[in-house]
Amino acid sequence: MKQADLGLNLSTKRTRKREFLDEMERVVPWAALVAMIEPHAPEGKRGRPPFALSTMLRIHFMQQWFTLSDPAMEEALHDVPLFREFAQLDYSQRLPDESTILRFRHLLEHNRLAAQILGVVNELLQAKGLLLKAGTVVDATLIAAPSSTKNAGGERDPEMHQSKKGNQWYFGMKAHIGVDAESGLVHTVRGTAGNVNDVVPANALLHGEEAVVFADAGYQGAHKRAGARKDVTWHVAMRPGKRAALDKTRKADRLLDQVERIKASVRAKVEHPFRVIKRQFGHVKVRYRGLKKNTAQLHTLFALANLWMVRKALAVLDGKVRPKTAIAT
Repeated sequence: MKQADLGLNLSTKRTRKREFLDEMERVVPWAALVAMIEPHAPEGKRGRPPFALSTMLRIHFMQQWFTLSDPAMEEALHDVPLFREFAQLDYSQRLPDESTILRFRHLLEHNRLAAQILGVVNELLQAKGLLLKAGTVVDATLIAAPSSTKNAGGERDPEMHQSKKGNQWYFGMKAHIGVDAESGLVHTVRGTAGNVNDVVPANALLHGEEAVVFADAGYQGAHKRAGARKDVTWHVAMRPGKRAALDKTRKADRLLDQVERIKASVRAKVEHPFRVIKRQFGHVKVRYRGLKKNTAQLHTLFALANLWMVRKALAVLDGKVRPKTAIAT
């Protein structure tokens, strides 16, 4: 009988995956999230006993962290003892198959619980003083979609569209986010087709309590659009061509350039969540067809990105020691 058959892991090496899962184990508000999902879960009176919600939630999060499809997640549970351990599955138990994993995701989608996951996470961060509401930074990023027509329908996803950035064309969707100007934590997520101009959903990215908003040059005129709040001041970047034409020998132009530098330093915080989901979690291409499912996944990804960005600060706060800086990435 092999070591794997006994469910033993005798290795003493602390791998990066184990370190990562240990950190997320400590910072994810498991109890609050399970309590939020529980009223929507099926009773499971017929058929095989259902898996614990906490187990299915852990599996769902591992799919986001390690870019695993439903079939790949099923195989990983069989192949990787660490994943079974994190999911709180005993080696002698039956393991969730891909259909079970799929049904749990559909449960979250059908009840619109992904957005609530982000809300629960942000309530925790706000209670710990890590999420402020004085200002917001808005931005968008392109998420690629398969352009191939080699599928059952013989066509590309009709909800995805082409978008031109610079001289390059992209096919897919856009993830629009509003982040806290102080901490860089995401508070609002919207998903649109790739051809939707960034400024269109701009005002929908505000939470309603901010006094100022920072945005790049693509958001020119956001304050004039229908639904724009009059009590919010927009600090939108100067267009690149106009800024390049500034005469640095003139004092007034030098001051304008310094103002643009300050605005850019604030806007830089919005790039951190994008980096986490694309580089840390590997989400560079949509996984599903349609905007609804992919936007639901984005809500979950950005909730987990928030926890990842403040994991060190949360560890210090839970240790009753005040951190020197609010955010550690």
